[in-house]
Amino acid sequence: MSKLGFVGLGIMGTPMAGHLIKAGHELFLFSQSPVPKALTEAGGLACGNGKEVAQLADMVFLMVPDTPDVRSALFDGNGIAEGLSPGKIVVDMSSISPIETKEFAKRINDLGCQYLDAPVSGGEVGAKNAALSIMVGGSEATFQYVKPIFELMGKNITLVGQNGDGQTAKVANQIIVALTIEAVGEALLFAAKAGADPAKVRAALLGGFASSKILEVHGERMINRTFNPGFRIELHQKDLNLALSTARTLGVSLPNTATAQELFNACAAHGGKAWDHSAMVRALETLANFEIGQQPVQG
Repeated sequence: MSKLGFVGLGIMGTPMAGHLIKAGHELFLFSQSPVPKALTEAGGLACGNGKEVAQLADMVFLMVPDTPDVRSALFDGNGIAEGLSPGKIVVDMSSISPIETKEFAKRINDLGCQYLDAPVSGGEVGAKNAALSIMVGGSEATFQYVKPIFELMGKNITLVGQNGDGQTAKVANQIIVALTIEAVGEALLFAAKAGADPAKVRAALLGGFASSKILEVHGERMINRTFNPGFRIELHQKDLNLALSTARTLGVSLPNTATAQELFNACAAHGGKAWDHSAMVRALETLANFEIGQQPVQG
């Protein structure tokens, strides 16, 4: 049994922390919102701040929304850094800037501690089912030491490279996911407007080269109009902002990523920042003046 800390207990963090408690680890918990009762009833100990978590735990995991949140959790007054002592490990599982991750890692390393960036893919369902994909940046030795803990939360666990490389992999993942949602939305909208049954078109496509997890899961959401999150549009906007800002720094053009971001922006402008990201299709439907599931007007 290890002494573990977990900071950030939202939609993703709560089930992830729950798996660690279920596996028998001693868990010290802190979140800006109240620590969920289910975790304390299962044996987790609520702490007053990140410093207290870091003092009590040998390994501290973070799962918070954005780069400023990680910076604050680590380095603000009563933050995690203040409670660290040499030899401890910090594992950031948030999705944040690869560039700033390298800075955070250096500051933690300077305290005599190890740092892994380990963002995840798989959403709320993956978190609840302990089936997340985990993309890790850091040293091989630290990765191997932490890997048994990762295996309690995920299935596809990959050491991508050094600090920052895990976050780079996550940004790449989010580019692919956004562009695939857009492609699936266009295809099903096209099929529906042409008069075909979009559910049957989706079923046919699932058996061919166009098949994907996005077509399987989010294609069904688009057809059934189930846009409760899931993974909120505002969070995917954040990830694409990271992609586009980092691309500018690198001198790389990401034209289709920019288009996907504008479609998310259109959804947000219509009150949809908390919709599931599959609801990007609503922006396409607005442009077409037609919704999947409508009967096309015969001309």
